[in-house]
Amino acid sequence: MFYLTFFFLVLRLSFLFCSLVGPSCFLRFKDPHTWGEDKDPDCFFSIYTKHGNIKNEYLTMNLDKKLTYKNIHLILALYFALESINKDPHILPNISLLVKVECNLLDDWRMNSLSTKLGEFLPNYYCINQRRYLITLTGPIWLSSAMLGPLLHMTNKPELYYGPFHPVLSSHEQFPHLYQMAPKDTSLALSMVSLVVYFRWNWVGAIISDDDLGLEFLSELRREMQRNSVCLAFVHIIMEDKILFQKNTNIYYNEITASSAKVVIIYGDKDSHLQLNLRLYRLSNLKRIWVTTSQWDMITHNGRLLLDSFYGTFIFLLHFSELSGFGTFIETVHDSRYSNPFSSAKLWWIYFNCSLTSFKSMYFKNCSIEKRQQWLFQQHFEMSVSGTGYVLYNTVYAVAHALHKMLLQEVDTLSKYSGKKLEFDSWQMVHFLKNIQFINPVGDQVNMNQKVNQDVEYDIHYSIEFLPNLGLKVKIGKFSKHLLHGQQLYMSEEMIKWNKDFSQIPSSICSVPCSPGFRKSPQQGKAVCCFDCIPCPENEISNVSDMDQCVKCPDDHYANPEGNHCLKKVVAFLGYEDLLGMSIACLALCFSILTAFVLGVFLKHKDTPTVKANNRALSYVLLISLIFCFLCSLLFIGKPNMTTCFMQQTIFAVVFTVAASTILAKTFIVVLAFKVTTPGRRMRWLLVSGAPNFIIPICTVIQLILCGIWLGISPPFVDVDIHVEKDYIFIVCNKGSIIAFYCVLGYLGSIAMGSFTVAFLARNLPDTFNEAKYLTFSMLVFCSVWVTFLPVYHSTKGKAMVAVEVFCILASSAGLLLCIFAPKCYVILLRPERNSFQKFGNLHFKIENIH
Repeated sequence: MFYLTFFFLVLRLSFLFCSLVGPSCFLRFKDPHTWGEDKDPDCFFSIYTKHGNIKNEYLTMNLDKKLTYKNIHLILALYFALESINKDPHILPNISLLVKVECNLLDDWRMNSLSTKLGEFLPNYYCINQRRYLITLTGPIWLSSAMLGPLLHMTNKPELYYGPFHPVLSSHEQFPHLYQMAPKDTSLALSMVSLVVYFRWNWVGAIISDDDLGLEFLSELRREMQRNSVCLAFVHIIMEDKILFQKNTNIYYNEITASSAKVVIIYGDKDSHLQLNLRLYRLSNLKRIWVTTSQWDMITHNGRLLLDSFYGTFIFLLHFSELSGFGTFIETVHDSRYSNPFSSAKLWWIYFNCSLTSFKSMYFKNCSIEKRQQWLFQQHFEMSVSGTGYVLYNTVYAVAHALHKMLLQEVDTLSKYSGKKLEFDSWQMVHFLKNIQFINPVGDQVNMNQKVNQDVEYDIHYSIEFLPNLGLKVKIGKFSKHLLHGQQLYMSEEMIKWNKDFSQIPSSICSVPCSPGFRKSPQQGKAVCCFDCIPCPENEISNVSDMDQCVKCPDDHYANPEGNHCLKKVVAFLGYEDLLGMSIACLALCFSILTAFVLGVFLKHKDTPTVKANNRALSYVLLISLIFCFLCSLLFIGKPNMTTCFMQQTIFAVVFTVAASTILAKTFIVVLAFKVTTPGRRMRWLLVSGAPNFIIPICTVIQLILCGIWLGISPPFVDVDIHVEKDYIFIVCNKGSIIAFYCVLGYLGSIAMGSFTVAFLARNLPDTFNEAKYLTFSMLVFCSVWVTFLPVYHSTKGKAMVAVEVFCILASSAGLLLCIFAPKCYVILLRPERNSFQKFGNLHFKIENIH
C-alpha cells in the first residue's frame, strides 16, 4: 500500500511539471519476462494505390502478428497517416493509399533461407496479375535497409528509409535507389556539450562505438568541447572485434570506475558490442549521469532501464510534434477483435499526454478509481519516446504529396487507368519526391531537400527510476541550433528531480573551481580542465571563478586583500591633519620661536663681549636666516601646488646658503683676527675693510644663479606617485631636474665643508670669546645630517620622503642654533659675570678695538 501511495504521489507531482509543448511525460512499467520487446525490429511497408475510398484490410492481420510495442507504435502511426490522407479530398481525390506490412524480415532471413521468405516477398519475376507496389518504406534498423535495399531495387521498388539518419545509406554509389527521410544529426554534439556547459560540468567521459558514425560524432564532440572548455576524462571506443572487446573490457571498467567524471556521453549503434558494455555497467550498479540518444532508452532483461538512472539520464531525440487526433484514433482500436494481448487502454496510456486535465478525464467503462489503480499495477506497458513514428508519418505524407504533384502534370493518368488496376511509375514519382516541400497537418514544415534541411531541433528528456520496474520520463528542454548562441538551449530545470541524496546538481569536474582571488595554473601533462589554484599576484584580481589569468587593477586602484575587487586609492600627502605633518609643523614653529628668542637676547645684550665676539652683525644675519630655515620647512607640508613646489627648493637653497656662508664669514673673521695680532702681518686692512662680509652676498648670488638655471631648464612640478603604497596615491613635488637639484645641494655642501675646514683650523686659537670650536662642532653636525640624508632620502617614498627632507632641514638648522648660540645664551643669561671686559681686560682689548 505504501508503494501504491508513493507511486501516485510521484505521478501527480510529475504532472504538475509538465508544461512544454508535445508529449512531455511518459510512464514506463515493464514486464521482466518480455525484455525482447524493447528491441527495434525491422518493418517494411509496401504502399500501393487503388481507386475509391478503400480501408486497409491488413489492419486486423498486422495487429495479430507477434509484434512489440514499438512495432505497434509504427504501425498505428502508419495507419493513422494513411487514413488521414485517404479522407482528405484535396490530396488524392478518389484514390486510396494502401499498405502491406512485413516485419522481422531480417530475423526471418537469418533463421531461414533467402529462397523461402524473401523469395515470396521479393520475386525475381513479375506476373500480369501480381500487385505492383508504388514504393517501399524501410526501417528503422539501417542494417536491414542496407542488406535488403538492393534486392528491392532489382524488383523496381524505390525505397524510403524512415529510420534514424545513417551516413552509410547516404552513399549514392552504393544506394542510388534509397532516400533517407530523417534529417542528419548535424548538431547533436553541440547540443550535448551545451547541456554539459549548462550544468557547469567540464569533466566528462565518452563511450563510442567503433564505426564511421561513432568516430565522426567523436570528432565533432572534441571540437565542440574545445570551444567550450570542456575536457574528456576518458574515451572508450568499443570495438566490434569480439577478441579486442573482451581484452579491453576490464581496462574500460577500471578506467570509468576510477575516473572522477560523473557524466558519460554514449553514442553508437544499438546492436553493437556497446550494448554489452553498458549491460556490464548496469549489473555492476555503476552510477553515472548518462547523456545519450533515444535508441539507448531501452529496458534490460531484468525489467529495468539499461542505463541506471540513479542520477538520471538525459536523452536527446529529434523534435517531433504531437499528432492531433492520434489518441482518438487509438481509442477506436477495439481489443476484442484481436488475439494479440494489446488493449486500447494500454495504447492510450502509451500516448498519454501527462497533463492534469487528461489524467482526470481518463475513462474506463464500469471502472472505479480503486479498480483503475488495481489495473495500473496489473498491466504491463511501456512508452517508446522516439520520433521514428513521426518521421514515418511525414514519409507517408511526402509520398502522397509527390504523387499528387505528379498527377497534376499528367492529367490523363486517371482516365488512362480508369476501371483498371491503378498503378504508377514509381521512379518518376521519386523525382518529384526529392524536391517536395509541404506543411504537414500538425503545422510543421517538411523539406525533402536534404541539402537545405540542416537546422534540426532536439527535444531533451530526463529519465529517472523511482522504484524497480517503474520510471518517469519528463521533457525538460529543447535545443535549436538556428537560434542565437545564448538562446540555443532552453531548459526547465525545475522539472529535473535529482536523487534525494543530492540537494544540488551533482558535480563532474576534474579540479575544484578556483574561487575569486585565485587563478588557474595548469597541471603539467594533464588536460586544461585539471589545474591548481594559486593566488593572484600583487595588485591583480580575479572577480569570478575559474579565471585563467588575473586582471591588473588600474593605476588609481589597488587590489583588496582577498584579491577579488579593485578599490579606489586614497589621495594622500604630508598634510597638517596628519600626526607626522602636525608634529613637524609644531617643531618648526617652536624652533623658529626659539631662534627669535635668541635673536631678542642678542639684541638686548648687544654691547656685551659675548655678543660682540666674531662680528655681532653676522650673528644677527645667521639668526634671521635660521628663522627662515625653520619656517621654510612649512612649505613641504600641505597639499602641493605649483607655487609651493617652486618655493620649496629655491627658498630652502637660498636661506641655507645664507646661513652656511655666514658661518664661513664668521670663521674667516676669527682667523683674520688672530692673524692681525701677530707682529709683521699685513692683513689688518682685510679685517678693517669688512671683506669677509662680502662672502655672504657672493655665495648667495651664485646659489641664485644655480636655482635660476634649475627653474629655467627643468623646474619642480606637482606629481603623483602611485607605486609607493598599494592603497594610496601620493601627491608630491617632483624635483624636475635631479642633476640641478644635486648641483644646488652640492654647492651648499661645499660651502658647509669650507666653513667646517676653516673653523676646524681655528678651533685651538686662544681667546676667551673665540667661537671657532662652536662653529666647528655646528658644521660637523650640519654635514653629518646632510650626508646621512642622501641614502635615507633615496630609500624612502611618499610621505616618508618628504618627512625625511623636512627633518634634515630642521635637524641641521637646530644643530647650528644650538651648537653656536646655546653656549652664548648660557653665558649671557646664567653666567653674566663671565660676560664682562673687566675680568678679561687686557686679553680682549684688541678684539674690542676691532669691533
